Amino acid sequence: MNEYKYEVGDIVKLKKAHPCGSHEWEILRVGADFRLKCMGCGHQVMIARKLVEKNTRGLTKKEEQ
Repeated sequence: MNEYKYEVGDIVKLKKAHPCGSHEWEILRVGADFRLKCMGCGHQVMIARKLVEKNTRGLTKKEEQ
């Protein structure tokens, strides 16, 4: 389904933009649900793993930053 391996600290780019305009989210927690922090405004949300995997358009590993 998805070739990405998600880890805490990675930046994930999602298909839909947050209302602040940012597409990028930092992963704070990985499990059945992900805790993501918007890179634009700092807002944090919990999202089901299935939705994150479905809507991911890119992943930047923490070592690459």
